[in-house]
Amino acid sequence: MFIGHYGIGFAAKKIDNKPSLATLFFASQFIDLLWPILLLLGLEKVEVDPGNTAFSPLNFVYYPFSHSAFGVLIWAIVVGAVYYLIKKNLKTSLLLAVLVMSHWVLDLLVHRPDLPILPWSQLKVGFGIWNSVILSVLLEGAVFIGGAYLYSKYTKEKNAKGKYGFWGLVIFLGVIYLMNIFGSPPPSAEAIAYVGFSQWLIVLWAYWIDKNRLPI
Repeated sequence: MFIGHYGIGFAAKKIDNKPSLATLFFASQFIDLLWPILLLLGLEKVEVDPGNTAFSPLNFVYYPFSHSAFGVLIWAIVVGAVYYLIKKNLKTSLLLAVLVMSHWVLDLLVHRPDLPILPWSQLKVGFGIWNSVILSVLLEGAVFIGGAYLYSKYTKEKNAKGKYGFWGLVIFLGVIYLMNIFGSPPPSAEAIAYVGFSQWLIVLWAYWIDKNRLPI
């Protein structure tokens, strides 16, 4: 799942308006922000395998540190704990931990059985919605659109930057999503890792948007 994670980040603003949208995006996408680093370090492995599922050409061969249920739980605790040490805000810290964990739950829905339960176990799970392009788009589109709607409802723009910056990001993510569906498969695993780093730009974009919007 890709834009669905951002939908969850958008929606979280309704629950707690104190953290920046960038912080919420960081938590909801933390696993995929970490994953490219582990790929380049050779600690995890992915292969480009067109037809692996109807929706995605990626074969996630080995990613126990970033995407096992146990690994994600540990990262969720770390992210929440670090935020608490800095901000001393228990509510937001718990929300961020839940957002980190939500990434694995959403991936569980769409991935084929390639998500490890434990880093040292061969037991893998996944409900395989990616085997249907239509179901994948309907599910992820609903999560993303619903989250963006909640963010727009519970915040308001201070100026034109807040208005057009928000809609620009929504449209941009939608276009990237369509390109992932209809575009050519990535040329290599290394290319996937480098493209993955571009997600930090989305986090920065979210920070800029949130600076120009107010909670309602």
